[in-house]
Amino acid sequence: MELLSAQIFALILFFGAIAGVLAGLLGIGGGVILVPLFLWLFPLAGIPEQLVVHMAFGTSLAIIIPTSISSTLGHRKRGNVDWSMVGYLALGGAVGAFIGSTAAACLDGSSLKVSFGVMQIVVSLKLLFSHLRLPPETRERPKSRSLLLIGLCGGIFSAFFGVGGGVIAVPLMLIILRLPIHLAVGNSSALIIVSSIFGTVSYLWHGLQQPVQAAFSLGYVNLLIAFIVAPLTILCARLGVKLATRTSQDKLVKIFAVMLMIVGLKIIFNS
Repeated sequence: MELLSAQIFALILFFGAIAGVLAGLLGIGGGVILVPLFLWLFPLAGIPEQLVVHMAFGTSLAIIIPTSISSTLGHRKRGNVDWSMVGYLALGGAVGAFIGSTAAACLDGSSLKVSFGVMQIVVSLKLLFSHLRLPPETRERPKSRSLLLIGLCGGIFSAFFGVGGGVIAVPLMLIILRLPIHLAVGNSSALIIVSSIFGTVSYLWHGLQQPVQAAFSLGYVNLLIAFIVAPLTILCARLGVKLATRTSQDKLVKIFAVMLMIVGLKIIFNS
């Protein structure tokens, strides 16, 4: 089946739209939808088996860059981004993205898939288990060290799994920094811009070192898919931002946790 057959093209557009909405709604970048989609579609489209997993991660990160910019701008207009916090988060995220992408390049695709699924389930269980006992919200400025550490963790997960980093950054900002959910989501969207840029560049470079290259790709990034999906996710991210401002904290936390659980179980089962 060709990369742009009618069936694959329709699925890419559909799930790309969902990824954009989730990016704006939950501040996660959309990779939790895009990565599983690419893991399934790329083999059908004839992508060499040894490139599928790394290319799914790299392509997802490339799409997340403009999506997270759109999401961040939307949250900024609503006062949900604290730039004094984002600076430290971004610094840690840049370092973490380099570490995560380098580690991913050294692992085989099967190990990465299982790790991806386990990570999603652990975060989901932690968030669901802690939901009724989340620490009280605070507007006090967190310590710079805490912001750097959370940015580092988000960057590592972003580049290692190709998901943007929000799947770990948002829960950490809720539980450790005790930020309100909407501020955590907005700050996470801004952090994802930096972590996804550094992660994408690293996947490009590591992919170019491989002897086998896929059509329409540069390194581990499929440029054709990225250019098709990115505009759609940008538009849908703004819709997600609007939904986020109209949704209660309880609902956002439940949506976030259940979504991670479903995706994680599916990835592990398929692996």
